[in-house]
Amino acid sequence: MSAAGSPVAEGGGPVRGAVRPSGLLDVLGVASVVLDAEGRIVLWSPQAEELFGYTAREALGQFAARIMVHEQYLDLVVKLFADVMQTGEGWAGAFPIRRKDGGTRLVEFRNMRLLDDHGDVYALGLAADQTTLRSVERDVALSTRMISQSPIGLAVLDTDLRYVSVNPALERLNGVPAEEHIGRTTGEVLPDIDVNAMEGAARRVLETGRPLVDQQTFGRTPADPDEEHAWSVSLYRLEDAVGTVLGVAASVVDITEQHRAAVEAEAARRRLAVIADASARIGTTLELDRTARELADVAVPELADVAAVDLLDAVVAGRRSSLGPAEPAVIRALAVQAADDSEALGAADPPGQVARYGADRLVTECVRTGQPVMVAEVAETDLPRIARSPEAAVLLARAGVHSYLAVPLIARGEVLGALDLKRTRNPLPFSEDDLLLARELAARAAVQIDNARWYQNARDTALTLQRSLLPSHPAVTGGLEVASRYQPAGATAEVGGDWFDVIPLDGCNTALVVGDVMGSGINAAATMGRLRTATNTLASLDLEPARLLEHLDRITQDLDSSIATCVYAVHDPHLRQVRIANAGHLPPARLRAGRKPELLDLPTGAPLGVGGVAFSTTTVDLEPGDRLVFYTDGLVETRQHPLDERLDALLELLDGPDRPLEEVCDLLLRTLHQPDNSDDVALLIARAQTPS
Repeated sequence: MSAAGSPVAEGGGPVRGAVRPSGLLDVLGVASVVLDAEGRIVLWSPQAEELFGYTAREALGQFAARIMVHEQYLDLVVKLFADVMQTGEGWAGAFPIRRKDGGTRLVEFRNMRLLDDHGDVYALGLAADQTTLRSVERDVALSTRMISQSPIGLAVLDTDLRYVSVNPALERLNGVPAEEHIGRTTGEVLPDIDVNAMEGAARRVLETGRPLVDQQTFGRTPADPDEEHAWSVSLYRLEDAVGTVLGVAASVVDITEQHRAAVEAEAARRRLAVIADASARIGTTLELDRTARELADVAVPELADVAAVDLLDAVVAGRRSSLGPAEPAVIRALAVQAADDSEALGAADPPGQVARYGADRLVTECVRTGQPVMVAEVAETDLPRIARSPEAAVLLARAGVHSYLAVPLIARGEVLGALDLKRTRNPLPFSEDDLLLARELAARAAVQIDNARWYQNARDTALTLQRSLLPSHPAVTGGLEVASRYQPAGATAEVGGDWFDVIPLDGCNTALVVGDVMGSGINAAATMGRLRTATNTLASLDLEPARLLEHLDRITQDLDSSIATCVYAVHDPHLRQVRIANAGHLPPARLRAGRKPELLDLPTGAPLGVGGVAFSTTTVDLEPGDRLVFYTDGLVETRQHPLDERLDALLELLDGPDRPLEEVCDLLLRTLHQPDNSDDVALLIARAQTPS
């Protein structure tokens, strides 16, 4: 098939024989008639047969005026014929004809004189139905106007994908005159667009006949060489009336604004998704290091390839910090995350390390001013201001750090530190949208980090207080070997008021105490310290356990309505007995060789601070080698299990070979204490020995 769609025979010559209708002349049905000098018909085309109704046999040899012209115009037509034959000037016009069947039709005529090689004169007449001709003229005019006035770029390409025609709208879109399109391919006219994709799509349309609608392509044209544009291109195959492929028609619409709006909407959706993810993932606990890791995990890889969360060291210690213009920043790294094992990760400060960043460093500028610092395209000269040391700058260069962003972590008006972001694998530089997202993440995370910081400081203070109030006792005292543990509550709660004590008494006797002040925090720890001091003082008076608890009960009533449970026991190694009194506490367990572990059957008593309730002393045997296990409820109580079931589990763990006491303490805590338990644990184990 040739580019113009004309039939071509093998070898390049014209096709012989009948050819199917395929062009405009066939649509018009133009009739051809040749007359001799006398006006007789010598040639009569098939179209003439159709138009006038006479067969060639009937028409040939007849005077044309008799069978082709309406009687009303016979004289005029004869005169016009004579003028054409005499002067050689053609004539054109329209007048009615009378068909063989008697009907009348308005016909457009074109007449001209012909000469053969003998000098004989003939007349050629071309005729077409005027209604059909006017319809085609209107269609052509309408099509031409629509194409020329359309705001959509339109083009026709031949089967070699070279431009045949373009409309003015496409001229404006491409910034190339129409005449510079003709005969050239799209790649030759517009080298700065994705030509391969578009030409591949056009060839598929040519081959399959399936239209392609709304194919997006991007690039730059001479119309606007400095800006990237987006276009929607639709293609369909052009065929003539009999299906001969003529080429491809293309419509082009500039959708740059819609594309940019869609990109911005997608970026906004992505930001919302990241922020929603951050809200769910950051601040799941009140652990400072974990909260920082959660922020770094959200930032990579969605926002950066390498992320570090750094806090000012003074802030971690609970002090406010403000930097002068020439003052370095002392920073504690809390978390670092990378999308891969990049050398940029090696340039970051390891979590927990304290580093000094000079006043000229970008992260120092960020925490000093409380404003973001962005270097969209990092040059080699920028790396020394990003890295802490020259060695780290070399690692950043090797890793291919090409874009940098530091955002301050600000909570309650105080700059805590910075979120430090770098890009290595992501080829795009940080943008204003990225800065907006990073600031939103930093703002949300800073509040969580600040909460974790203050909680950790308060918890450390309470824990320090509580540990300072707990005893440090020798492993062996009097006739007992003793081991103990104190386990703070889970990370989501404050410390509590659990305590234990080992008090040496006269005559190798030893007092053992385990108690639990209801509530948590510094108040509970302080109350515990006061009760422990009172217990030590009363124990020196050698009181019976029940009597001692009565005194503690009265003291507790004066401590701001505090309530506590307590077990007080006195071991006498010579009598091989233990005298025990209980104030609402869980019963101790006794282990004896050859017997199952048991919970001592003691009167429960009322908690200290209730008042008006008598306590009683119970005496139990404790032979050398026997063990007593004292504990607070944080070891065995859970919300998921009945208390009896947990106490049975305790006895089951104790039922085994005789282990070292320290090992038993670790076993009980490891097995029974739940990591998320909101209560602390005091544990005291004593083994009776033969007195020296």
